Amino acid sequence: MTTTDVRPPRSSDSTGSGRSSLTAGRLPVWMPWALLGVSALIAVVLFTVLNLGNELADFNIAGATAVAAVVFAIGLVTLSAIVESRRHAVNRLATVVVSIAFLIVLLPLVSLLWTVVVNGLARFDATFFSWTMRSVVGEGGGALHAIWGTLLITGVAALISVPIGLMTSIYLVEYGRGRLAKAITFFVDVMTGIPSIVAGLFIVALVALLLGPGNNTGLMGALALSVLMIPVVVRSSEEMLRLVPNELREASYALGVPKWLTILKVVLPTSIAGITTGIMLSVSRVIGETAPLLLTAGFTNSLNMDLTSQPMMTLPVFVFDQFQNPGTNIEAAMQRAWAGALTLIIIVMVLNLVARFVAKRFAPKFGR
Repeated sequence: MTTTDVRPPRSSDSTGSGRSSLTAGRLPVWMPWALLGVSALIAVVLFTVLNLGNELADFNIAGATAVAAVVFAIGLVTLSAIVESRRHAVNRLATVVVSIAFLIVLLPLVSLLWTVVVNGLARFDATFFSWTMRSVVGEGGGALHAIWGTLLITGVAALISVPIGLMTSIYLVEYGRGRLAKAITFFVDVMTGIPSIVAGLFIVALVALLLGPGNNTGLMGALALSVLMIPVVVRSSEEMLRLVPNELREASYALGVPKWLTILKVVLPTSIAGITTGIMLSVSRVIGETAPLLLTAGFTNSLNMDLTSQPMMTLPVFVFDQFQNPGTNIEAAMQRAWAGALTLIIIVMVLNLVARFVAKRFAPKFGR
């Protein structure tokens, strides 16, 4: 007696023979992406027509993104209701709503980046990075002195803040018990929320008591920024250290390794990726501060590489000064201000890329 080989019929899709996705009651995989492209094209064309006769910087990218999202949502849900079913249409509507919520969060960032890039590229040239503003009241000039001031002041602030913040977090996680640890945690939480100008006023008052009033130096600016950085480093490092499993510590102790060496060789390497990210967040938090640097580092139109004497210009103060005191050519001053803002964003981006590289390079899975 022979048996007959009965095979189920093949399911067809948009790429195989038989019924297509549309006739099978399903939208093709490429349909949402094609609809998204068409929606974006419609929005760009619409806002380009509305922007005719104006500058490229006046293009409303936020509005174009919002219109593209609405057109895409309406089109996709309508097609899904026609081709698929009501249940699939509701599912796609929920997905689109979540995606639109994500876009709404991104809109301010996208609009900000677009505005800064478009306006900043006008003076993003060699002169801007090789000249200072000394004796410049009209066109020309650059931000060399502000770039060096930002790098020096932020670097010194990091050198002060990172060791203090990291050792404080190690104490709180590994050693801290009782009232002292609770008091440190309380004051760190309080320092996290203080206004930045208060940090500048604190340093100005402290230096005035020690050296007398009227001092503005880069070191004062670094100290003011370190007051803002330390609590961020402490809180972020503390959370990363608490994520290290206790089993790793116990295994090290079982082998006879002392506690300090366990922290150095086991705990810190395990959490180095998160600690590095927290440090970069603290740097990004303070590198754009203006108010404390106006009070402490002051401003100057000349290049000053000495942190201990004379005022030192930074990029945030440079941008503020160009808007506040444009000189004889307002348009040239505005271009320098936008270029300074773009330079500051690029510096933060480079620092974050370096932090990601360090985190991946020294993470436990890449360790020796």
